[in-house]
Amino acid sequence: MHLRVDELGCRRSGRLIFAGLSFDLGPGEALIVTGRNGAGKSTLLALLAGRIAAAGGRIVVEDVGEATLPESLHWIGHRDGLKAALTAGENLAFSRDILGAPALSPRDALSRVGLAHAHELPLAYLSAGQRRRVALARLLVAHRPLWLLDEPTSALDTASQEVLHTLMQEHLTQGGLIIAATHLPLLVTGAKELRIEAAIPAASPDVAGDDGWAA
Repeated sequence: MHLRVDELGCRRSGRLIFAGLSFDLGPGEALIVTGRNGAGKSTLLALLAGRIAAAGGRIVVEDVGEATLPESLHWIGHRDGLKAALTAGENLAFSRDILGAPALSPRDALSRVGLAHAHELPLAYLSAGQRRRVALARLLVAHRPLWLLDEPTSALDTASQEVLHTLMQEHLTQGGLIIAATHLPLLVTGAKELRIEAAIPAASPDVAGDDGWAA
């Protein structure tokens, strides 16, 4: 997969969030998106996921066959996008069936993030960090070349962050792409960086209505 963004701009409620964003990512490349609160980091991910429309510029995606860009990506947002009444395994099985292109089984995906014991546990029984790991396990149950990660280390302890970094490096080694919005350092070898300078006051939210589900 190859992704090129040229002079991208976005407006929310008539206000300019950002303009002139450009970057190019090929197989095995990662982009770390930084900037203060309200700069538009989450908005950029939502735009790439097809949740909102661009106000200018273009997004060009190649080498994904007949799939659209939203059909070629995982999006892990601020919210986990999980159902508390379902078990961890049921949540992942639902995601696998919705997303298509099955990869690891829910049980194996949970094992990779250190939660093999949680397969039969309702999400309501899990801590915030454990729920975040279940959300990240969605990346493993269905194959999609582009990962969009919004503050992926949120609620993760040091050991879980190391697991995440390992998963990210494996995805890149296999030719995948990653775009991650973060305030904290991500140990991704050779990653490019894009810093967004806010065009609106910092108090404004990045994007409303983020439910955490991949498009």
